[in-house]
Amino acid sequence: MQVKSVDKEAQFAIIGQLRNIMAGLPDIEIEVVCHSKGLALVLDKTSRVAAHIASLSGNNVRFLACEKALERANLTASDLVPHVITVPSGLVEIIRRQSEGWSYVHGGN
Repeated sequence: MQVKSVDKEAQFAIIGQLRNIMAGLPDIEIEVVCHSKGLALVLDKTSRVAAHIASLSGNNVRFLACEKALERANLTASDLVPHVITVPSGLVEIIRRQSEGWSYVHGGN
């Protein structure tokens, strides 16, 4: 799931989307790739869903933050909520997963 732009209300929509997918496909693996303005979902200062991230992480759901986007925003991994993993490039992660047969979903509104 790609998250590249998220306002405060959309953060809860993304969590709802994840829960709906997991209910319909209980054995699915999901990566939530946050980059650009989508970092707001996983940043300690701006996430409204940190508790949901903690409860979903490890249940076949991984939250990923783009290191390039963090760098552009003068942020580091220490600015992320717990359980978030960094990847060198969010877009490369999405492309890599698609080449492995994963499906693409745009998260949020």
